[in-house]
Amino acid sequence: MTFRLAQLAVASAVLTFAGLASAADPIKIGVSGPFTGGSSSMGVSMRDGVRLAVDEINKSGGVMGRQLQVVERDDEAKNERGVQIAQELINKEKVTATVGYINTGVALASQRFFQEAKIPVMNNVATGSLITQQFKDQPENYIFRNAAHDSIQAPMIVEEAITRRGFKKVAILADSTNYGQLGRADLETALKAKGITAVAVEKFNIKDVDMTAQLLKAKEAGAEAILTYGIGPELAQIANGMTKLGWKVPMVGSWTLSMANYIDNAGPGGEGARMPQTFIQEPTTPKRQAFIINYLKTFNPKNQRIDSPVSAAQGYDSIYLLAAAIKQANSTDGPKIKAALEDLKTPVEGVITTYNKPFTAKDHEAITANIPVFGEVKGQRVVYAYPDDQKKASEVRVKK
Repeated sequence: MTFRLAQLAVASAVLTFAGLASAADPIKIGVSGPFTGGSSSMGVSMRDGVRLAVDEINKSGGVMGRQLQVVERDDEAKNERGVQIAQELINKEKVTATVGYINTGVALASQRFFQEAKIPVMNNVATGSLITQQFKDQPENYIFRNAAHDSIQAPMIVEEAITRRGFKKVAILADSTNYGQLGRADLETALKAKGITAVAVEKFNIKDVDMTAQLLKAKEAGAEAILTYGIGPELAQIANGMTKLGWKVPMVGSWTLSMANYIDNAGPGGEGARMPQTFIQEPTTPKRQAFIINYLKTFNPKNQRIDSPVSAAQGYDSIYLLAAAIKQANSTDGPKIKAALEDLKTPVEGVITTYNKPFTAKDHEAITANIPVFGEVKGQRVVYAYPDDQKKASEVRVKK
């Protein structure tokens, strides 16, 4: 009897220890983005924003008494690599959720695996309008986003070019990726709503270094402005191509005109470009000030300029949104986290905005059209394009 009681005591101790160990296991969050290549200024900035948020949360006790652990993977902006990473994060790493995706094509190719596994995805940079609608025909949707999608940005671009600045003839230059072509379609839809057709619609490929042919067509068609959908390196080639031709018209495009590798590679020829921004690197609120100070102190970017401020801020906020959902669900179960995201009880103060019930079962977009403002490249940085927006920047814009 004594031996049997001893066996039971040992077994109980083992089970208790195992339970404590399980409770102390970190909560794994996948982070997928391009940390090398032409999209890397966005990917690295996003990743560093994520790291900053995770470090803050862990120092304050974690979530449910457990530390967050990021599992980072470089998708190289390649669809096939994104698919491989998704399967690895799900099957090998057993992540609770994932954040990231910079490139729309990678997101659309990869997030179906998380959808099937019932694991939430928080898209914090990719803006293709289809991303959160990819599984709208299914009973449940595990795809969320806290970035301004292209159906918001394209009308803003057109409003800026046509209404605010009075251009009558515009050309569209968009890259050949899903991001560029879906954005081009959104631009054409927005122009049509104004009764305007682009005088030229031209396409280019990633890594193209000569835009002469596309620019000559736009020039010959009488374009007064160029509307763009692409990423930094190729956008810089557009600006540089205009300089070579001795033909300079304004560039108004998607938020990616704020990328460091556009600003630096275009140099003086890139000045004046305008783009929608959810975040501009200025300490306009205490939260933004703290974020900027901590980011610069931790990562020490060149010239004290975040390579992609929007990516960094949205990456940071995405972790706080997920942490709030996990805490509310009191679980790492995917369906419970999804349900919590769709009905967050407590506002989440972020860098971009204060997220007060940012999602519902039918609306997985945290950002609405009233939140972004226009930025402008000036003095090798992005600043507020309009003084009124800068004056009101301390007033946090919230979802409508």
